[in-house]
Parts: sequence; C-alpha cells; structure tokens
Amino acid sequence: MKNQIAQFCEQIQQAVEQKSLVKVSLGNYQGNEPALKNIYIRLVLIKNIEKLAFTFRYKTKDIVKNFDLVEGYKSIAEWLEEGFKVATLMSTESDWQYEVLKNGKVMLKQKTASAKATPSLEHDKEKKRLIKPTEKAYLVDLKITDEQGNVFKNAQDKYRQINHYVEILSSLIKDSAIEKLHKVVDMGSGKGYLTFALYDYLHNTLGLKTQVQGVEYRQDMVDLCNQFAQNASFEGLNFTQGTILDYEQKDINMLIALHACDTATDDAIFKGLQSDAELIVVAPCCHKQIRREIEKNKAQNELKFLTKYGIFLERQAEMVTDGIRALILEYFGYKTKVFEFISDAHTPKNVLVVGIKSGINPKRQDEILQEIAQTKAYFGIDYHHLEKLTQLSL
Repeated sequence: MKNQIAQFCEQIQQAVEQKSLVKVSLGNYQGNEPALKNIYIRLVLIKNIEKLAFTFRYKTKDIVKNFDLVEGYKSIAEWLEEGFKVATLMSTESDWQYEVLKNGKVMLKQKTASAKATPSLEHDKEKKRLIKPTEKAYLVDLKITDEQGNVFKNAQDKYRQINHYVEILSSLIKDSAIEKLHKVVDMGSGKGYLTFALYDYLHNTLGLKTQVQGVEYRQDMVDLCNQFAQNASFEGLNFTQGTILDYEQKDINMLIALHACDTATDDAIFKGLQSDAELIVVAPCCHKQIRREIEKNKAQNELKFLTKYGIFLERQAEMVTDGIRALILEYFGYKTKVFEFISDAHTPKNVLVVGIKSGINPKRQDEILQEIAQTKAYFGIDYHHLEKLTQLSL
C-alpha cells in the first residue's frame, strides 16, 4: 500500500511542477475522525507562494487549511494511510485513480485526462457583486473607484460593505410586495454610500422606477449627495435635510435606518408604521433607553447573576430592546426577522431587525401585548420608547 501511495503522491508533485494540477479528492473515509467525509485539495497562490489548500468536508461544515507543498504531499500520504480508501488526481496531462479494494488489494490506475484547463490559483475566488465597480459615476465621486472602475485599495472594505448591504436588501425586497415599492426612504443616510447603491440596484438591475430619498441632518452632506446624484443622472434620487423624528411624509413603501442611535431607531420604525410600509429594515445601535430602565429598577430575577456585570447588562439590554421592537412590528402586522450580519471588516457583528408587511389576527395581537407586559415586568421596565410612540401602553 505504501508503495502505491508514494507513487500517487509523486504524480501529484509532478502535476504541481508541470502546472497541470486541476484537483485531488480523497473519499470513502473509514478512519477515526468524527463526521469527516471527504478532503478536496487544490493548488493556490498566497503572496506569490504556491500552497496546497485542503478543504476538509465534514457532515455539517467545511474547514479549509493551507499547507506548504512538501507538508501537503506528506499530509495526503498520511490521510490515505489512515482511512481514505479512494483518491483521485485530475490534471490536464492525465487522471490517476487510487483505490483500496474490498479484498485489501490496492489499485493505482492512470486514465485519460478529463480536464482540459487548470483552475485559477487565486486563493479567494472573485465574488459576483450586485454592484459592479465599472461605469459608476457615484462610486468615483464617493472615492470608491477611479474613473476606470478600479477599486481603490483603501476603499476595498467599503466596496464590500456596500455590496453586502445590497445583497441583504435584495433578498428582503424579493420577499416583500415588490410591485408596491414606489418610494424608499433611507433615514440617516450620511454620505449616501448605501443609498446610491440601492438606487442603482433598484433601477439598473431590477428595472424599477422607485423614488429613493435620503434623510440626513447635516446640510453639507445633503448638498454633496444631491450633487453626486445629479452627476450620476439619478433623477429619482434626492437627499433632504432633517431628522428622523421631524420627517413628515407618509408615503413610504420601504424604510431603512442603519445605526440610528438609541431611540432614533424607534422613531424610524414608527415612521414606517405610520406609512404602512411594505418593508422596514433597521440596524439598531446604542440601546441606552432600556438599559437605563433596567438599571433604575433593578428587578430581581433569575438573570441577576448576569446583569450585575456591566458588559452582560449591556448585551441583555440590546436583546430586550430589539426583541420588543420585533414584537411591536409583529403586532402591527409584520412578519419579523432578526439576524446577525457583518457590516464591514473593521466593525463587530450587527443585528438587523426586519419587518415585512403580512397581516395578523386579533388573538395573536392580544398574546403579544401580554408578552410585552410580562417582559417589562420581568426586567423592571416602565416603558419602551417604540411602545410609547405607538401608544400600545395607553
């Protein structure tokens, strides 16, 4: 067996040296590693150094590890000795099949090459982006790309962040009544990175005629973004100066508020509820209001061993705040989703609270009111700001 394994590994090494390696796969595992099913190996280039990337496929997960070439060859031999009964080498020159038969005999066969080209050696395959970098005047104005569509090195994270947001919103939009998506409002739009990208996606990818408006308190940001929208010929996009609370228009079909601080998130949700919006998407931050309520009343419950620590109290306040927000959205007829996402490479994970207009029966509404009341009593909360805005407590 060791002789055939050595020959098989020599063929892998030869394929690497001849630049003809396509992939190696190990299967029919009968070893002692729990839940391991297969190992897939390919050649990658990391910082201009060739390495072998191993994908260990388990029943419920994949684990990827990179090995130096010599270490990789040795590892393949060890795995074949320790439980894999079948291995296949594919190259553009020829294929090789290694197999341990039921009678214990080892077979090593050479076959005609099944692949005509080698795959890219890029370690991270280029991801298909909903927002392409080329021919986007707003990306140039926002200093994400140059005029040729090349993403600046210091803007790579921001470009990925923009696409990540649009990918999330695209799936949510498809789950809602897309034919009713006539007006989108981005509360606290800032410099407009997401606002521009969303308008681009709605108009140029989905072919919708949706009006998009960014609401921003800083007048200089509003003026700058309106100039960028004009440069991009985005006629259905505009920015207006104001706060979330002061925004009066009630014809919103989709409301977005990312990182609106503390009760500003509640103000944004309330504006969406007033408009009977089809889709409400908020990424809350700074959950101070409920934390102050919990600290003030110091309710005695089974969680006091946790909430006596500031960091745990902060996390508990976040979950309670957003949990009640989700319940209130449900009360008003929204199918709610709460999930975690990563906004960019330099910030921690964020929670996204989503409401998709659907409907609700009165019995469930009564149950929700009881759940909110029980939660408030348990944590010693006098009121939740969104509850107060919607007058559920009256």
